[in-house]
Amino acid sequence: MLSEKLDQVQNRIAAAAARAGRSTDEILLIAVTKKFAPSVICEAYQAGLRHFGENYVQEFADKSATLANLSGARFHLIGHLQSNKTAKAAELFQVVQTVDTAKLARRLAAEGKPLDVMIEVKLSEEQSKSGADPEEIPALIEAISGCPNLRLLGLMTMPPWTTNAEESRPYFVRLRELGDQHGLKQLSMGMSNDFEVAIEEGATMIRVGTALFGPRQKP
Repeated sequence: MLSEKLDQVQNRIAAAAARAGRSTDEILLIAVTKKFAPSVICEAYQAGLRHFGENYVQEFADKSATLANLSGARFHLIGHLQSNKTAKAAELFQVVQTVDTAKLARRLAAEGKPLDVMIEVKLSEEQSKSGADPEEIPALIEAISGCPNLRLLGLMTMPPWTTNAEESRPYFVRLRELGDQHGLKQLSMGMSNDFEVAIEEGATMIRVGTALFGPRQKP
């Protein structure tokens, strides 16, 4: 049952926050619902969740019409955004966590809709990972600040997949250091397998799918 899994996740969040001397009020749980049907999102909404993460613009476009009545729900794009899909992304999402170029920021801003954004930072060597290099952050901050309808929240990253959460810790430490360096307080980092470590290192948003909903559904 989702309610039981949500309780388990919230207990894990509380324990990690306690270890770090933090309040759970500082940590936003984003339910990752990619590959799940709209009915699952509605069930999660009924269970009290309000923030949802999706990876693919077109997949969420197909779902969105049936979710229009979820008052107060906020949808975060947490997957790589191609510049030719910025118009649709701006229409569908309230938060885009994966801005990694000034061009992408300007294209989102050109849609004229108020949007919260985050800078995705690439901290791993994996070719499959997207994101800006750390040294590109100042230029991205400047570009976003020049877009009146974009509000920069902070930084996000995705470390290499591992079953050992401790292997993710250096990436989380590095993102926190970059946040401190650039005066950005919001850090989106940590997933089902490593969010406790992320919380210990300062995560303010965690992106949790499997621990809430089980394995991804096959297409």
